[in-house]
Amino acid sequence: MNDLIVAKGLRKSFGSFEAVRGVDLTVPAGQVLGFLGPNGAGKSTTMRMLTGFLEPTEGTVTLSGISLADDPIAAKRTFGYLPEGAPAYGDMRVEEFLLFAARSRGYDDAEARRRVDAAIDRLHLGPYRKQLVETLSKGYKRRTGLAQAILHDPPILVLDEPTDGLDPNQKHEVRELIRRLGGERAIVLSTHILEEVEAVCTRAVIINEGRIVFDGTPGQLDAKASRDVTRNRLDHVFRMLTTSDVARRAGAAR
Repeated sequence: MNDLIVAKGLRKSFGSFEAVRGVDLTVPAGQVLGFLGPNGAGKSTTMRMLTGFLEPTEGTVTLSGISLADDPIAAKRTFGYLPEGAPAYGDMRVEEFLLFAARSRGYDDAEARRRVDAAIDRLHLGPYRKQLVETLSKGYKRRTGLAQAILHDPPILVLDEPTDGLDPNQKHEVRELIRRLGGERAIVLSTHILEEVEAVCTRAVIINEGRIVFDGTPGQLDAKASRDVTRNRLDHVFRMLTTSDVARRAGAAR
């Protein structure tokens, strides 16, 4: 199995507070991993360490066989990243922003335009390509952010709340795109939406209090709910796993 993301022993402390407490994570090609956790669990901190935007206090990250610590530029070329909030230059038009992103990755003008056109087509941004980013709805800002993440056709995608702000039809389209992209790539998808795990992910990891408390398939997650739970079963299991006592026991058992 071709492991594209390998994180070992990740820890991150902010002063006396330990936000991430020894996370091991391996993601092979062809897997869409749903990364979940309550607010303050260490989810965003872990994702920032995976992408090199935050240096771990301890631990290592390898992306497509390249050490993030030893060769950060080469390692970062292997992934596309959609961070929380999808930051972009509001005074640029959608097409201008994507061309800027493509040229920043070293593509000449012709190749940059080809890749921008392909990304705009994939994300159905055609009617908005000449519109200022700051005037877009939240959903279309997310689409624009996702478009820049896939411009260079990376083997790894790290997506933080990719469907945040999208209406139901847009969510369906983006989820279908993620499923297609996940056929050959390693995708880490951070979400608060349990429905999204069922709809898109082949694996689910839940983090709480800086430790992984579940790692398995969505089906295995669902199986943790008792038979008498007939509605919102994944929500029920999520709450069960992320209470402090349960989380401590699960973390100790790993």
